[in-house]
Amino acid sequence: TLFRSGGLSRGGWGGGCSERARHGESEDTGAAAMKPNQVEILDARTKEKLCFLEKVEPNATIGEIKAMFHKIHTHWYPARQSIRLDPKGAMLKDEDILQNLPVGTTATLYFKDLGAQIGWVTVFLTEYAGPLLIYLLFYFRLPFIYGNKHAFTSSPYSVVHLACACHSFHYIKRLLETLFVHRFSHGTMPFRNIFKNCTYYWGFAAWLAYYINHPLYTPPAYGDKQVKLALVLFLFCQMGNFSIHVALRNLRPPGSKTRRIPLPTKNPFTWLFIFVSCPNYTYEVGSWIGFTLMTQCLPVGLFSLVGFIQMTIWAKGKHRSYMKDFRDYPPLRSAIIPFLL
Repeated sequence: TLFRSGGLSRGGWGGGCSERARHGESEDTGAAAMKPNQVEILDARTKEKLCFLEKVEPNATIGEIKAMFHKIHTHWYPARQSIRLDPKGAMLKDEDILQNLPVGTTATLYFKDLGAQIGWVTVFLTEYAGPLLIYLLFYFRLPFIYGNKHAFTSSPYSVVHLACACHSFHYIKRLLETLFVHRFSHGTMPFRNIFKNCTYYWGFAAWLAYYINHPLYTPPAYGDKQVKLALVLFLFCQMGNFSIHVALRNLRPPGSKTRRIPLPTKNPFTWLFIFVSCPNYTYEVGSWIGFTLMTQCLPVGLFSLVGFIQMTIWAKGKHRSYMKDFRDYPPLRSAIIPFLL
């Protein structure tokens, strides 16, 4: 959450342009009786006409109209396009059908450039590979971090090695889920977001790794009991998080954007769906609480707090979306914390 296209003179827009867009013309008489629509696309900011499409079939989708627009303005590929009914209105979905929209014979749509886009898989792989590698630099105590005196030395405390194993496990899990589990409803995100996201993940990883692996680090106040309890919480929540991701994957067939109400399955970890809309976030927060207790490290606690705030925002947004889209949505559910948030 890089750039807007140069002035509207690019590509000789001047007085606009047109294309005869014949979309799946039918040969039967019933289809012939349907009058095709015309679509004009204006710039949402300047209101200048960018394109005029003739003979667009009424059952054409917004996704198909984007493809027609892309043929004329090739630098604006479909993922960059935001098409809407009003210059400041909500973005139309690719699956929205032209004849179902409140438009006349000539539909006026507004275009906004979303900027350069990047695939979600690429973003996630970059975000998660960084913390994994950065943490290991501190764990192995490279000379430029703690000085030559402590270069490549090993901590005498088992919790430091356990923390490294847990941290590595977490991000390896995320990388594998990105490759083999997650199905994304949106294929891309703004390219500029990768810098913000990487700064967050990579920066926090370096900060907490610096203190956990520092030669002066001291183990938790309550010793092994605290560490073991924290480890159980961490692993339990990691399993829960993975189980929810698999359940969400099974809700959406490959290549589909169909949304269904997520429900508990036979897997006990998914029973949290009874109480919250986004149990994957609940388990994620629980994992980092466990890691905080395990390391008793302030930067880890702050990372957990910031992550909890962000995930609460996401969870509330998804919860509102579920409530809006499904009239029979379970009323007992909260967003992320049962009965509270």
